[in-house]
Formats: sequence, C-alpha cells, structure tokens
Amino acid sequence: MLSDNKRNIAIIHDWFSGQFTGGAEKVFKEIEQIIIENNSYYEIYCLVNHLKKNHKFNKGKIINTSFIQNLPFSKKHFHKYLPLFPFAIEQLDLRKYDLIISSSHAVAKGVLTSPDQLHISYIHSPMRYAWDQMNVYLKDSSYTNQGLNFLLRIILKDLRTWDYSSSVRIDKLVANSNFTAKRIKKYWGRNSSVIHPPVNTKKFSPLKTRSDFYLSVSRLVPNKRIDLLIKAFNRLNFPLIIVGSGPEKKKLMKIAKKNISFLNYQDDLSIKKLMETCRAFVYTGIEDFGIAPVEAMAAGSPIIALRKGGILDTVKCINSNAKNPTGILFNEQSDRALSDCIKFFEEKKLWLEFSSEDINLWSENFSIENFKTKFSNFINKSWEDFI
Repeated sequence: MLSDNKRNIAIIHDWFSGQFTGGAEKVFKEIEQIIIENNSYYEIYCLVNHLKKNHKFNKGKIINTSFIQNLPFSKKHFHKYLPLFPFAIEQLDLRKYDLIISSSHAVAKGVLTSPDQLHISYIHSPMRYAWDQMNVYLKDSSYTNQGLNFLLRIILKDLRTWDYSSSVRIDKLVANSNFTAKRIKKYWGRNSSVIHPPVNTKKFSPLKTRSDFYLSVSRLVPNKRIDLLIKAFNRLNFPLIIVGSGPEKKKLMKIAKKNISFLNYQDDLSIKKLMETCRAFVYTGIEDFGIAPVEAMAAGSPIIALRKGGILDTVKCINSNAKNPTGILFNEQSDRALSDCIKFFEEKKLWLEFSSEDINLWSENFSIENFKTKFSNFINKSWEDFI
C-alpha cells in the first residue's frame, strides 16, 4: 500500500492543543513521517487545532478541523464540548480517501468510513474517563463541586455506548501496549495487534556514574498519583526532583518536605541531563504505555514503578530473575508500598547491580526505527488482506 503513492490517505487525530502535547502526538508525528517517506498523498483531520499559527506539520500541511474549532471559548476550553465530540468527528467528510489512519485516545477512531475504505486505528486507550477511570475523573472534576455529578454520569454513559459502537466499524486495531489490548478486548470485545509507541532513544547517553537523587517527570494531574510519591519521600527523606506542571502542583508543593524539589517545564536537554544522572526514575501511576520511563531507561536509569499497566511491557524487574534487569516493581499503589520498595533499593544498594549500558540497550526495543518498521509492515499487510 505505502509503495503506491497514488493512494489518498487521511490521518485523524483527536485534537492538537496549544497547551499540551504528549505521547499521542509523538505517535502521530511518526505515522505522518512514515507516509511522507513513502511519497504518499495525505491530509490531516482533527476535532480542533490550537497550535500556534506559525506551526506547520511536515510539508506545510493544513489541518482540517470540525465545527468545534469555531465555537466560543474553543481555544482554551474545548474539552467542555465533550458531549459534542462523537457528533463532531462523524461530520468529517472522508469520502475521497482510500486509507484512513486514526490516532485515538478519545473519538478519532469514530470517523465514518465506507466498506471500500480501509480504516486502521492506533489506540492509545479506550476513552479512559468513560470506562475504568470514570470515578477518578469525576472525583476531581470541577463540575462535581458544582453539583453536576449526576448529569456528568449520564453523559459518560452515552459516551460509553458510542465508544463501543464506533469501535465496531474499525477494520484493523493496533494497541500501544498489552495493557491497552486487554482494555480493548474487555470494553469493545475485539482483538488488536500490539505495536509500542516510538521513543527517541538515540538522544540519550547512559552514564556509569550517577548521582544520589531520585527523579520524576510527569504532568501533575490526579491519575499520575504524584501525591503517593511525595508521601513516600517525606517519610524517607531522600532527595527527589519532580519535573512537571499541572493543576495539582500547588497542592503537592504544600505537602512536600524540603528534600523534594519542584521544577517547572524543562527543555529536552535539561531533562536528558537529569535522566542521565539520577539514581533511579520513579513512576507511581498506571499508564497505558508510559514514554517517560523508556526515555529514562535510554538514559541508563533504573526504574522504580508500580507493577501494573504498560510498565509490564517495558521494565524487566530485578526480582523476577530477568536477564539484564532494568528496574524494580512494587505491587500496591500506595505510599507505603513505594517507600518500602525504595528503602529496599537503598539498603541493598541495588543501583550498583544495574548496568546503564544494558538498560540503554533494552530501551532500543522501543525506538522510533522499530515503531516505523512495525507500523509500516502492519499497514502493508492490512492493505493486502483488505483488497
């Protein structure tokens, strides 16, 4: 398929926000690059695009948006139009395309296609706030404090129904981890192929000599559970650096002791230096994949993380007798379990048993090059099966 540059391709993404970009946008960028390198014609679609006006995608592509782009307050508060998202994504006219590739953690997968169009969807996650993380989001939602909890639950019930029904019309599903594949099976009843997201592992250089501080790089939002990290390090009194910003920051800073330092946004070079010199990278959330821990491993850092989610695909635990381990995992999402794990890590001086070079070598399994090869092959095989 990709060798035939006469085919028309549409790439669909949920949205492009001027306030935040993450792993989903990195995946989108590499999918786009695959298409460019094969000289295929393509166009880009999404719900809203609020990137800076001078921002251009490769080849200066215009980003086609839904009607939500022009609604009041869309630039900063487009999420408030959540009940309209399914309707809006279905209004995109994709009739002229042979191949549709969606990059979806919300509604991009729900675009309407015909039987003679192949739709491949790369799933970062089924809609989290409509399924297993609904109560987490509702607990911290400003709408809950306004007495709108019941209304939100009705809206999310409708979203669950649409999320399932729209999944049925996708031709080929790709999950970003085995954890996401299990969620797809549970909520949509469908099988999917696992292709891990691309991580720029080449930009890191593992160092043999490391410092004594621990590191966390994360958005400061409730589901990342940075509060557990702070409670654990308050008890342990080991040095911890937290890089990131978000709505939880003020609350987290209030409960943190002096051994914990907060850094705002840091450029790539600063994060690279921190990852290359920290004693260990600490991760307390449950992620569908988790790019930051893989970047830390590319920098030679051992990982201390919860034994759940996408971490099970990326980290080889030293307690599992794995060859060339890359970290240590704890079993319960609590500050006590985390502090016990770090205390064990310190008492046994486990950082001395990890090889920065071996950890870096393992991270290459999640490189950009690996992703592009696997996803290109998947597209080609899917097209052969389709025609």
